[in-house]
Amino acid sequence: MAGKKNRSDPRLNVARYQVDQLAGIRNPERDDDDDTNTAGQSSMDQRAQFVEISIAQAMRRGDFDNLPGAGKPLTNLHEIHDPNWWIRKKIERESLTGLGPPALTLRTEDATLDQRLDAAPSEGAVRELLEDFNLRIIEARRQLQGGPPVVTPVRDVDAELSAWRARREERYRVAAEAREREAAERAAMTWRERRRHRRASRTD
Repeated sequence: MAGKKNRSDPRLNVARYQVDQLAGIRNPERDDDDDTNTAGQSSMDQRAQFVEISIAQAMRRGDFDNLPGAGKPLTNLHEIHDPNWWIRKKIERESLTGLGPPALTLRTEDATLDQRLDAAPSEGAVRELLEDFNLRIIEARRQLQGGPPVVTPVRDVDAELSAWRARREERYRVAAEAREREAAERAAMTWRERRRHRRASRTD
């Protein structure tokens, strides 16, 4: 009894045979010495042909229509390959702070630094933010604790202050023009239109 070959599950053999027939693949148990079928094709060629036919049928059925990202350009093609891209994307997507290596956190902070500067109330606060940012970049370059290199450049404080002033003056100009335009429109209204406008403003 011990010398006899163990019998395999017949149901499993039937299932394997059906799959092989569907794919057009020879069963290696029936012919171990020959890796080609009767038509002269190898089993690998038949597998490739079966995959190609399945893909073509799926395309005709429309299985690949309206997939996410279809018709949209690929993003980040201009960027250098970053092995830690998934950490950087998660930090940027979820606006995480203080997590990850300094090379990634500083890069994320650099992308939003202008917004933080514009929200600063004074030039002194802007200068303080810039000096703190530059200091942390310099310290991260000196530590050399492994991980990706710190490539975020330091900011020129004087140049950034000039740019901050220009952006602030532009915001003031746009706001003043909006107020003047609104005052002119209100002056051109009739008293009924002004009353309706005041009521709508209270509702909003």
